[in-house]
Amino acid sequence: MFLRDRRAKVRPEDAGLPEGTRRRTPGLRRAEVAHLAGISVDYYIRLEQARGPRPSRQVLGALARALRLADDERTYLYHLADERPDLPAGPPQEVPQGVLRMLDRLDGTPAYVMDAKYDVLAWNDLAAALIRDFAAQSPRDRNIIRRICRDGGHDERFVRDCLADLRATAAKYPSDPGVRELVAEVNAVPGLAAMWDEREVRVRRSSRKRIDHPLVGTVELDVDYLVVPECDQRVVLYTAAPDTPSHEALRRLRTVGARR
Repeated sequence: MFLRDRRAKVRPEDAGLPEGTRRRTPGLRRAEVAHLAGISVDYYIRLEQARGPRPSRQVLGALARALRLADDERTYLYHLADERPDLPAGPPQEVPQGVLRMLDRLDGTPAYVMDAKYDVLAWNDLAAALIRDFAAQSPRDRNIIRRICRDGGHDERFVRDCLADLRATAAKYPSDPGVRELVAEVNAVPGLAAMWDEREVRVRRSSRKRIDHPLVGTVELDVDYLVVPECDQRVVLYTAAPDTPSHEALRRLRTVGARR
């Protein structure tokens, strides 16, 4: 039923097929799905009717692409076949368009997007004014954990949280070269290597951070992490309580940033 339902919801033009004529039902024909998935029509019909043998992971992936399934639908298809969904080899790098639009609208809140290995992928102007000019850095140098390895001087709780989060990422993406490289860099710094050997594992959530800024002085900010589950990314937000010196400092920093 699931395959038939999703087949009916895919327009031929969405799948790169001519719309044609004499379609008695909406969506794709069985033969079109079979062609797109690279399997025989008879085999697809048996799958749709739940009469065929259990499909392989390759066939499930091909069907998911042919039927243009969303991530949750793809996962559901794998579960129907008693298979575990494939995970991407490494943390996705493409930021969803809706998240990018949200960053633009948060003009009064410093915010950036990072992936699971702490690469900063996108940011708004106020985040650049508060933290650093990300645009002036290479993508490699925008990695927060790499900066911890090179710069030092960070709050120990912050460092421990980052390393515990990296360990969770390393378990999730064991074959990703970027993750492996970061782990090697951590273990090349004696103090960080000792923390790494403690094997703490946890995903970072809300925290509080103190920043000494050259233009607006010291600010005390709440840091919240909004998870974007479909691409394993996080939107990091810096906010200050209303009617506090830190809130006023952010307001002034926004004005300074606009002038610059």
